[in-house]
Amino acid sequence: MTLNIPFKYAKPVLHALDPEAAHGIGIKGMKMGFHPTHKIDDPRLNTMLFRQIFSNPVGLAAGFDKNAEVIAPILKMGFGFTEVGTVTPLPQIGNPRPRVFRDTANDCVINRMGFPNYGYGIFLKNIQKTKKLMGGIIGINVGMNKEQTEPAEDYCALIKRLAPFADYFTVNISSPNTPGLRNLQAPENLSPLIQAVKKTRDETENKPAILIKLAPDLTPQEQEEIANVLIDEKIDGIILTNTTLARPDILPQNFANEKGGLSGAILTKKSNDITRNFYKLTKGQIPIIGVGGISNAEDAYERIKSGASVIQLYTAMIFKGPDIAKDINKGLLSLLEKDGFKSIQEAVGKGH
Repeated sequence: MTLNIPFKYAKPVLHALDPEAAHGIGIKGMKMGFHPTHKIDDPRLNTMLFRQIFSNPVGLAAGFDKNAEVIAPILKMGFGFTEVGTVTPLPQIGNPRPRVFRDTANDCVINRMGFPNYGYGIFLKNIQKTKKLMGGIIGINVGMNKEQTEPAEDYCALIKRLAPFADYFTVNISSPNTPGLRNLQAPENLSPLIQAVKKTRDETENKPAILIKLAPDLTPQEQEEIANVLIDEKIDGIILTNTTLARPDILPQNFANEKGGLSGAILTKKSNDITRNFYKLTKGQIPIIGVGGISNAEDAYERIKSGASVIQLYTAMIFKGPDIAKDINKGLLSLLEKDGFKSIQEAVGKGH
C-alpha cells in the first residue's frame, strides 16, 4: 500500500528543516509507503541501452539513495531507472555537518557530503533484497574511501562484489568533495583506471556496463583529451555531469560562500554544453546519460537532442516533488509528437 501526501503540503514542512534531516525523513517515509505510484507504460519512451530496455528515459541520480534503501519506491514513482550510491568499501561518515544548503530562490543546492554511506556490507544486504523483489534498471555508483591511496583497488573491489546486482556501474571520479578525486580525470590517471575496472568487470558473470562520471568544470582541451581516452579504452558510457565548483553571480552571497558542489537549475546550460561537446567529440559512439539542471520536460528534451540517450535528476525533485518523473515523461511524449518522432531514441542527438 502507498500513501500519497500532495507535495505542496509536505514541502513547507520539509524545507523548514535542515536539508539533510529532511532527506532522512523522506527516505523513512518512502520505506513506509509515503510516495506516489505512477505506471508509465508507453513504448515510445523505451530506450535500449547497455543491453537493457529502459522503460522510460528519466532516472534518479546517485546521491539520493546512498545505501540502496528505497529502490522499489523510486521505481514505483515512475522513474525508468535509478542509480544508487555512492557506495565505498568501508563505512564513511563524510564531512562535518552542516554540509547541504538550499537556495530556494534559484532552486539550487550546494553539498559537501564527502561520500557518507554505510559501506559495502549494508549496501549489499539492501540491494540483494530489492533485486529479488522486482526488476527495473539499477545502476550502482562506486567511489573510493577518503584514506585510500590506490583508488583502483576500491573501485575494483566494489565492482567484483556488486556485479550480480548492477545493470551498470558508474565510476565516480568527479565529486568535488573528496580531496584529489577529480585528478583521476587526467588522461594519465584515467586510462589505467579504466583498464583496471574493465578487467575486473570482464571477470564477472554478467559483465555490467562501466560508465565514467565527469565534472562540468573541464576546459575544452581537457574534454578533448578525456574523450580521446574514453574512445581508446572503449568505455561503455559517460555520465555528464556532476556538480560544479562555479558560483554564478545570481547566487546569494552567503549561499555562494559555502564550499562544495553546486547543483540545480543554474547548472542547465553548463551541463548541456558539455553534453553537446562530448557527443561531437565521440561522434555519438559512446552513450551519454545527461544530468545537471534538468527540472522539466523541456530541459530533458534539450539534453536528449544534445546527445544524451537518457537523463537523470535529483535536485529538481527537492523543489518540485516526487511526481516529477511522471510530469517529465508526459511532457516528453507531447514534445516527441510535436516534432514528429516516433520514439525517444529517434530524438537523441537531433539538436546538432
